[in-house]
Amino acid sequence: MSNSQAIEDYAKAVYALGVDREGLIPTGEVAVRLGVTPATATSMLQKLAELGLADYVPYKGVSLTPAGEKVALEVIRHHRLIESFLAEALGMPSDRVHAEAEVLEHYISEDLEALIAAKLGEPSHDPHGTPIPGPDLAPPVVPPAGTPLTPKAKP
Repeated sequence: MSNSQAIEDYAKAVYALGVDREGLIPTGEVAVRLGVTPATATSMLQKLAELGLADYVPYKGVSLTPAGEKVALEVIRHHRLIESFLAEALGMPSDRVHAEAEVLEHYISEDLEALIAAKLGEPSHDPHGTPIPGPDLAPPVVPPAGTPLTPKAKP
């Protein structure tokens, strides 16, 4: 079954809001992130729960199930690979790649994802320095603040 763009956007939003914290993500925060009303967010989060992608608790919030996290990480992988491809292969300025990737992330096939990743040498970070989930969709490891992305060369 293919997920709709809205389902993918909500899964991605819940993942992004919850990546650095435990517990439920308030519905209002999801609404603000996606620019929708709380009622609209509630309706869509209930749909995610019906699909087994989220655990939704009325008046409390939402968390992703393992299946929902997989949907989110797949979209995030697509997004960050597209950003990398646009910047590296096509020379698009880094301040424009995000908006383009927001549109394209929902429409690339798994075959195209694999080709992009191979062409770029399976990059670990997007042009903004954000980790890219691997092909296994394991959550990317984010180094502590101040940690260099690549080891420093020894003099």
